Amino acid sequence: MRILVIEDESKAGEYLRSGLTEAGYVVDVASNGADGVHLAEEFVYDLILLDVMMPEMDGWEVMKRLDKQVKTPVLFLTAKGTLEERLKGLELGADDYLVKPFSFAELLARIRVALRRGAQVKQEEILELADLQIDIPKRRVIRAGNRISLTNKEFNLLQLFMLHPGQVLSRSVIASRVWDMNFDSDTNVVDVAVRRLRQKIDDPFANKLIHTVHGVGYRCEDE
Repeated sequence: MRILVIEDESKAGEYLRSGLTEAGYVVDVASNGADGVHLAEEFVYDLILLDVMMPEMDGWEVMKRLDKQVKTPVLFLTAKGTLEERLKGLELGADDYLVKPFSFAELLARIRVALRRGAQVKQEEILELADLQIDIPKRRVIRAGNRISLTNKEFNLLQLFMLHPGQVLSRSVIASRVWDMNFDSDTNVVDVAVRRLRQKIDDPFANKLIHTVHGVGYRCEDE
């Protein structure tokens, strides 16, 4: 599981990175809101830990920007513990709200709940884009009324695209999520898989949904 920490205090950020890494998570830390938004848009995360009190772009503004573009669970970490502040965070779309100072054990428990809830939501969803629909629990893919047969890897790749519509996914992110492997620049496994998926999902139809972003990766979007 990969977690993004957006925290402007360097000591707090390193404390979270160290503790979460020891707990088995892969952790990236952004020291300001703008960098946090950039990382959230560039990479795929399972959870975002977001501080509220940050200069220039605070947590509220970060949350507003993320809510429009990134469908990732967010847990606010903040020294502001009033009911009004908690309600504001939840109303903006945060999944949970933890007031500083907090015990690390409680943070880990909240993270596990948020990740479990996020996984359950994803598994219950039928994802749709234009005339393409995938039923995740039944692993069924239909486009324009036509049932499409995919291999397990092709389905997992399409599911990754559909969970992040419009978001550019780099080859390294795709490789780590679909094949659970570190990306080797000499390996074309991602490009081959995307080409095969396109042959089934896009080639028979006029409207193309999987787009190449040259030098970066791929994006799934109804343009």
